[in-house]
Amino acid sequence: MKPIIGIPCDELIEVNPRMPEDYPTYIPHDVKEAVIKTGAIPIGLPFSELSERTEELVDEYIQMIDGLLIPGGPDVSPYYYGENPIPQIGLTLPQKDFFERALINKAINKRIPILGICRGIQMVNVVLGGTLYQDVYAQDPDVKIQHSQATVGNFRTHYVRTTEGSILRECVGEKLLVNSRHHQAIKDVADGLKITAIAPDGIVEGLESKEDDSIVLVQWHPENLWQKDQTQLKIFSNFVDRVQERKNE
Repeated sequence: MKPIIGIPCDELIEVNPRMPEDYPTYIPHDVKEAVIKTGAIPIGLPFSELSERTEELVDEYIQMIDGLLIPGGPDVSPYYYGENPIPQIGLTLPQKDFFERALINKAINKRIPILGICRGIQMVNVVLGGTLYQDVYAQDPDVKIQHSQATVGNFRTHYVRTTEGSILRECVGEKLLVNSRHHQAIKDVADGLKITAIAPDGIVEGLESKEDDSIVLVQWHPENLWQKDQTQLKIFSNFVDRVQERKNE
């Protein structure tokens, strides 16, 4: 049976005059297509507005999935790393943070492989005890390049360099040009993770688990690049391969 990849859903919070409380729930199209391309089955994991149902939902989801892929999305609330929000922070969704935190914790406890993209790298780092720059332009004086690119999302704008011996180096090589759509970024790296890619100005662009190969996290958006760049697809195919290996144990 093909591996099942769970993808936490997002919500499009726009007012529909006919159904003002009926927000669409979705997973990113390009993420879904990348998972299908690698031969796995993607399923969306919607969160509930009812916090008392979150643990129950997460327990059921964890029983269903073989791998967890956390895509981009809204800012991670600084509440989870003990800070107050600065003026430059963007939209946060507390119920989504609460849900993904529980999902990540249970996936790690069950050794379910995790791939995180953009918000995904930030959320996993925070769950494991790390912190974030709420806004790199306001809080990191060493930022010298554009991380929240002004051009279209599938256009590549800056380079990253991967570390020797990392899964990312195996997938994409030593140096590559990537797209960049974030203003939050990794500040303090969680103890269980190691840096595996950096931008020219030192912003963390990749993290992986120290002890095994269960967690791979990237700050850029390979889901928007793989259609024309097979090296970016390797990030997804490597993830699915690791999920299948774990499934076969």
